[in-house]
Amino acid sequence: MGSLYLNNLSKESRSALEKQLWDQQSGKCFISGKAIVLDVDELDVDHIIPTRDNGKDDPTNFALTLASHNRSKQASDLRVARVLARFSQIRETADSDDRGANLNDVLKAYGGASGSLRGKIDGDQITYVTNGDDKVTVPVHTDKLSGMRYFFAALPIAAVYHDEKINPRPIGSNIRGLVEEFFKGRPQLQIALAWISSTDLPSAHVNIFDGQHKVAAQILLGASTLPVRVFVDPNFDVLLTTNTNAGTTLRQVAFDKSVQRRLGSAMLLDRIARYRKDKNLAEDDESFSERSIVDHFKGDQRAVTRYVLDGIRNAITYSPDNKLRDYIDNSGKGHEKPYSYSTIEKTFYSKFIGSKMLETPWNYRSDIGENPRTIEVGQIVRLMSLIADKIYVGKYDEEVGTAKLENKVQKGDDVPEKHLRAFRMAKEEILYCWISYIGRIIENHFLMMGSVVDNEKLFQYPFPEQLWVNIGYFVDNLARLPMWVNRDASLTVFGGKQTYGFWQTIFESGSSPTGHKVMPSGLNIMEMIKP
Repeated sequence: MGSLYLNNLSKESRSALEKQLWDQQSGKCFISGKAIVLDVDELDVDHIIPTRDNGKDDPTNFALTLASHNRSKQASDLRVARVLARFSQIRETADSDDRGANLNDVLKAYGGASGSLRGKIDGDQITYVTNGDDKVTVPVHTDKLSGMRYFFAALPIAAVYHDEKINPRPIGSNIRGLVEEFFKGRPQLQIALAWISSTDLPSAHVNIFDGQHKVAAQILLGASTLPVRVFVDPNFDVLLTTNTNAGTTLRQVAFDKSVQRRLGSAMLLDRIARYRKDKNLAEDDESFSERSIVDHFKGDQRAVTRYVLDGIRNAITYSPDNKLRDYIDNSGKGHEKPYSYSTIEKTFYSKFIGSKMLETPWNYRSDIGENPRTIEVGQIVRLMSLIADKIYVGKYDEEVGTAKLENKVQKGDDVPEKHLRAFRMAKEEILYCWISYIGRIIENHFLMMGSVVDNEKLFQYPFPEQLWVNIGYFVDNLARLPMWVNRDASLTVFGGKQTYGFWQTIFESGSSPTGHKVMPSGLNIMEMIKP
């Protein structure tokens, strides 16, 4: 909302006010905390408390900000905007996970996850030390449904940690709503859930596995103690399964698919540990197969099969060698990156990961680098990186992004050709079709070499270097097709979401089912793999 006070100021009075606010704020932006250079930086003067929330329209309620931060702020109340800006800074420098900040990153930024809970359990009570040396004694209850023991406590953040195994979610944009709620003094009923191991007492870590967004919001607003329900020596399989079901079967929380896959990967490790225990195997024994693991858990075989495949997907997605991962939006809701995680699953993973459970030992030929799953993961990562190098690295601009891009093209906006090409080639229905040709190139190469291969597990066979050269030529030639940068086509073939069949017809014939000529002719694989 505008300001009558500011609108009535002369240029000299405005400058004087900016200097006054600059002095009060020690020369820093109210929102970001970055240094401000008067008469050089583009600045805004804005209400700290919005006038619609009864904030005063006078200098006592003004703050000086860098214009870029003020105009992109995530909340109208500058105090909340400052908190959210702090979280953005934490997210940019997060080191806990390559997918973004999690609770551990927030804790460490505010002095949390640095100590332990000092306490002692005596029968049905626990006595622990809070901030300072004050001792608190609370009852230890037994949950009638699960049989697990727990207690309620207000704990110092130094003793609190994030359990990334049970809850691998990064903190999403919905943290804003919680920050605003807590800032307005509206308490949330659900408290965080955590666990401790009694064998670690009298000095134990409190591991948060549920409610990390609520905990993070409180910490960002300056809370130094947190209300927590703490389970003592819980059944980890039950906690892991419960958290997985909450985000999948029950849909109590919005787990994106990449988080579900990471949870599945963690569940797989748990199943392997249980299998070894049931079979009296050593902790490092890998003589079992994927099939034997699945068959062992009767009544749960479909889920365990999914866990095995989740482990493979997870290994590919977060491989440090996967250059395409920088262009994948795991939440699927943003407009900066060209791919959603869902698109990656429906294309690369559905087509190239072998879904049949292997019957060879888990560590089969690992010592000589010929384990089928290791080969599969490595080659899918190499393919994704090859595509990233040829189409996205140095070409796709996140600042331009994907939001209403075809509308911008239709209006004549200056969208760079290399960015437009990268955007269009990443559309799910288009990608699904053109990477199918890569599968055919691989099949044809092995056929020409006289090798018999199982088409359902192509990437488990080592590719000779000449095959990689051919795939590279195909991607190069495909990216050179004029249709990717044809702006007139924005009104026809690229204007809306089409079906797989629509684009398959184009790649096979050169024309769309509606009669639009998109390419001179259909794709010829033999011509497309030439330099």
